[in-house]
Amino acid sequence: MLKDFFSKKKKYAPMPSKEAKQDIPAGLMQKCPGCGKIYYRKELKRNMQVCPHCDHHSQMNAYERIESLFDPDSFEEWDAGMISTNPLNFPDYEMKLEKDRKKSGLNEAVVTGKAEMEGLPTGFAIMDARFRMGSMGSVVGEKIANAVEESRKQKLPFIILTASGGARMQEGVLSLMQMTKTSVAIQRHHAEGGLFISIMTHPTTGGVSASFASIGDYNLAEPGALIGFAGRRIIEQTIREKLPDDFQTSEFLLKHGQLDQVVHRHDLHKVLHTILDIHQSGGDSS
Repeated sequence: MLKDFFSKKKKYAPMPSKEAKQDIPAGLMQKCPGCGKIYYRKELKRNMQVCPHCDHHSQMNAYERIESLFDPDSFEEWDAGMISTNPLNFPDYEMKLEKDRKKSGLNEAVVTGKAEMEGLPTGFAIMDARFRMGSMGSVVGEKIANAVEESRKQKLPFIILTASGGARMQEGVLSLMQMTKTSVAIQRHHAEGGLFISIMTHPTTGGVSASFASIGDYNLAEPGALIGFAGRRIIEQTIREKLPDDFQTSEFLLKHGQLDQVVHRHDLHKVLHTILDIHQSGGDSS
């Protein structure tokens, strides 16, 4: 009866013991954004930030990338001390830059330099989304352009791994000018026979996706990465159509001819080394 239903005693879960209430040390665990499973941070780091359960590729920082791709003790950093100013006097910009420097341990959103991959030297730039969401300001553009130019002078191939929210709003049109600066540097490198490999990681959006990230001799991407210029909602409102569920993913771009290959993070070193080896040997991979 209805009366009996409301008169039933509710059952509550037992209160946790004092031992169960003990706090887990901060930063010890990490939740997978893909499946929600929780892992020890060290376990995910050993697996290159790839979830063992659902294969979700979480973001890696620049130095984790360097460690995973290049030979130990071969890394030579370029322009490490270059930092941004506040050319447009944007409110609180210096404070935000300083906060990101302390949080990330980086001076800017990209690390550039030279390293070896199984003995094959290459110039590179690796973007880090921890710093201003990997946004492209004047210093990011300058560091990338300098790295491409230095690679051209040393006759090195050039590799870039992108992770960016696009142009940096605090620098206005100066940020947008970096699209041209970096693209021109890459064109000079290409004109002298230099190899340029672009690897797009999650996310690669805005002015970065519309400039140097998309003009590689090889355009690669990691699985499931968000890659695109404008946001999904803006495009849908503009064209008044519902977009496919996989729109602006690596797999969608591969299907429509905008990528050469989607490469699992565990295979990236092997794929890059194969490309470098083929080009260094003049196309003779034997």
